[in-house]
Amino acid sequence: MADVFTPEKRSAVMRRVKGRDTGPEKTVRRLLTALGARYRLHRKDLPGRPDIVMPGRRLALFVHGCFWHGHECPRGARVPEQNRDYWLGKVGRNRARDETAQAALREQGWRVAVVWECELKDEAGLGARLRAMLGTASGDSS
Repeated sequence: MADVFTPEKRSAVMRRVKGRDTGPEKTVRRLLTALGARYRLHRKDLPGRPDIVMPGRRLALFVHGCFWHGHECPRGARVPEQNRDYWLGKVGRNRARDETAQAALREQGWRVAVVWECELKDEAGLGARLRAMLGTASGDSS
């Protein structure tokens, strides 16, 4: 089925979707700050421009929206009925880009972790996961 918006209107709608400083990102930052972690945001010199970077720990965190990055949870598995082919392609490209960036970071010696939007429902569990990441000197969490 065709898109319900004109191309100009669709473009305007998509421009309003935030790519940084999102609610989930701010929640993860708040939890990290409570754990005493120091971090940098959106390092342009790293592959994939990770949302949160802890250079001393060589840890790069990506905070992904389940829908936009195709997570295997109910929200991420949902595909809009309108313009279905477009959304399948878009999410597929996002996933491929994510995998490439994460592989490049690992090759440079970084630990990479992904925090999914659905994980924010259990802040205590996420806090424990972040605490474990901060206490780990090596390894991989994703």
